[in-house]
Amino acid sequence: MLKLYDQYRSLFPERSLEDFCALEGEVFKRIQNRRTFRVERDGRGFFIKCHHGVGWHEIIKNLLQLRSPILGAGNEWRAIHRLQELGVETMTPVAFGQQGWNPSTIDSLLITEELQNCLSLETYCQEWSQTPPPPKEKWILIRRLARIARTLHQNGVNHRDFYLCHFLMSSPWDGTEENLHLFVIDLHRVQLRTSTPRRWVVKDIGSLWFSAMQIGLTQRDLLRFAREYLNLPLRQALSLDTAFWDEIQVRAQSLDATRPPPKVREAAE
Repeated sequence: MLKLYDQYRSLFPERSLEDFCALEGEVFKRIQNRRTFRVERDGRGFFIKCHHGVGWHEIIKNLLQLRSPILGAGNEWRAIHRLQELGVETMTPVAFGQQGWNPSTIDSLLITEELQNCLSLETYCQEWSQTPPPPKEKWILIRRLARIARTLHQNGVNHRDFYLCHFLMSSPWDGTEENLHLFVIDLHRVQLRTSTPRRWVVKDIGSLWFSAMQIGLTQRDLLRFAREYLNLPLRQALSLDTAFWDEIQVRAQSLDATRPPPKVREAAE
């Protein structure tokens, strides 16, 4: 089975999963059974992800951990469409393909359009601790991140890799709310449910806080995020469930404990 949206058929004469996965391009990621590479067609960039069977060992390991195993590109394909339904900016899907009936050996394919003129929030914010941005600009970004997180979690979506590096911002940005575009990417491990369990909310928000720990945010910035995330007045947001924010802090600190130490620059001889 291969679904290629009609508007892209003139760019891609390939008509099978094998045809697409046989293409060559700039490889961005190669992990075990997965390869992500970039191709160009008519001056436009596209990312192709080819998945091969994960094997029974991976499936059984996930089941023993009470997690649904991710068998291929179908999970990200569904996640992209769910985010689009929710009005959360993300990648534009081009094609999806899957073949095989054995869960351990399914081959699958996902193609998305390249997000052009973007940079990750991790890159955008990395100098903030030394060179703070205009307060208004920082507050706009914090509010937008909180709204995205709230929208996902209130609608049964958790990311599982919810870090600043997985938000791409259109660049250049003029610092206004109306012209800010934040695209959520790397949806390979997203979980979709009718409601998001608390522990997965804690993991997402804790991961986001961990990734922002070193960019110079203040206590007021964190309170601003909490207020926007819960969509409540600040006093009510903080008093509603203090254990929730304590759990998030513990999650962030546990991740921070595994962070590699900064490299020491060697003195010039």
